[in-house]
Amino acid sequence: MKTSKQIALLSASAVIFTACSKPVDSSEQAGTELAAPANLVLHAAGDNSLTIQWSAVEGASSYDWQITSDEADAKSGSVSQRHVTVGDLIPGTVYGFSVQAVNAKRRSGWSAVLKVSTTGAKPVQGTFCIDTPLVVDVGSGASLGTSGLIQVFKADGTLVDKIDLADLAKVDVLEDGTMIPKGADADNQQIAIGNDYVFHTFMDALHSSQFRPVHYTPLRLEGGKLYIKLHNEALDFGQSYYFTMDATVAGKAVDKGEMPFTTKVKPSGTTLQVNSDGSGDFCTVQGALSFATSLGKDTDVTIVIADGTYRELLFLRGKNNITLKGESRDGVRIAYPNNDSYETGSGASVASKPSVGNPIGKSGGRCLFLIETCNNVTLQNLTIENTYSIPSHKGQAETIYFNGENERLKIENSSLISWQDTFLCKGEVYVYGSLIAGHCDYIWGYPQACLFEDCEIRSRAAGYIVQARCPSGSKGFVFLNCKLTGESGVKDGSMYLARSGGSADYFDNVTYVNCTMSQVIAPAGWHTGKAPNPSKPTAAQGWKEYGTKGVSTSSRNSYGRILTVAEAEAYNSKSAVLGW
Repeated sequence: MKTSKQIALLSASAVIFTACSKPVDSSEQAGTELAAPANLVLHAAGDNSLTIQWSAVEGASSYDWQITSDEADAKSGSVSQRHVTVGDLIPGTVYGFSVQAVNAKRRSGWSAVLKVSTTGAKPVQGTFCIDTPLVVDVGSGASLGTSGLIQVFKADGTLVDKIDLADLAKVDVLEDGTMIPKGADADNQQIAIGNDYVFHTFMDALHSSQFRPVHYTPLRLEGGKLYIKLHNEALDFGQSYYFTMDATVAGKAVDKGEMPFTTKVKPSGTTLQVNSDGSGDFCTVQGALSFATSLGKDTDVTIVIADGTYRELLFLRGKNNITLKGESRDGVRIAYPNNDSYETGSGASVASKPSVGNPIGKSGGRCLFLIETCNNVTLQNLTIENTYSIPSHKGQAETIYFNGENERLKIENSSLISWQDTFLCKGEVYVYGSLIAGHCDYIWGYPQACLFEDCEIRSRAAGYIVQARCPSGSKGFVFLNCKLTGESGVKDGSMYLARSGGSADYFDNVTYVNCTMSQVIAPAGWHTGKAPNPSKPTAAQGWKEYGTKGVSTSSRNSYGRILTVAEAEAYNSKSAVLGW
């Protein structure tokens, strides 16, 4: 979609075409007919210039030319030779060039338009989302240095963000360019970021009424270009900025005023559009979440996410009645690696934004998406994947931690993928028509009631599906009409329906009703490493199942209970389990 500025420029281009092809007076009508120039070719292209040549036209004494684009003012001129070099152009931009032959008495028609493009990366100028990455063409052989600054300023010179390459020493760079805390090693569970960890510029503080301190990737080299991801909310709406970059960052300097840019005005309404290509209100999901929080705690807000991969950690706090709706389940992929060896603990936020050089106060935690004290949150048509993975699959790595004692979360037609501890929840949760994939306690937590209906529960390696830590009287985790499957290579009998944490402080309330189970499920069903609470299940508490299909339940151990028809009624519908 063209912006109003682009439309205005196109209109200006149209005026120039009209002016150049205006009717000539009667004295110009006489003379030899001139043919329109032909065989236009691009002779040379640079970042800021294009050289075009064409075949000579018999009878022509000169040539008028014009060049236009959707992103710049049109240019025109006249030359006596059959070639021209046009300078002062925008790098990485497509232009349309045409030419006409001229003599003292006649003009030819315009040639066919030749589409040509300058080289290099398009500079950051124009109107962008407040979370658009800055892009600098640094060449295919570039590498990140160990010193130098990237600084972003308002047009008046006020510093608004900074990335210090000295902080690169505090991270490790994965093969795909993702940056993780230095020295994180999941095999020995060395903790990199804890409550006393000192905040630096290769960390971010995600804002949603409070701040979640997280590791992130501010710089990424791909295809000869440096992508610069600024810190959450570094920029404001409808403002003009410029940035500078020292040559020591990646071999190319950006000077003051060389790459100015402006940001879009604040979105209106309560439906926010996210698209990584910059065509929406925001380029990142977190940008939309942070802004949604400012619209009022109970205001209904919908965030519509276009297909694409969004490489980011997320945070939402204190915002009710919000829906994240993807364009398609497989097309929208929110993916980033996090793990207990990167950031310790399930995660928490702090009231004040951490400042560089000071302790963060609390770890933002090992999950991808932390949701705190939010009611009526809905996720639809998207995939969230914690991409942390090592051969041993060790280490807790949630996709979502829903931390709300009395709040509700609804997940529909979505996929949650990790290895250990994929989904952690409290409160009341309804998951419908979705995929949950993992291998060790990959559904766990402290819910009042968490219902999975018509879902696929996919085991990725040997382990345990559920670890419940439910309060007394809780319905706990309920699986209704679900399919329990295993990825290729998972051994038959290697997956247990649940295992216990072995504490009397909570209850192991897990129920499977009318579920179809594959052979990866162990014949005993329930793991016996630690006795559950209660060790002798009742119809209301403990480990239970009813109507299991696909495998025999004849070898189930005594920790599990086969419900009667009457007992199963308490678990056979959404209203029965959740009451809503």
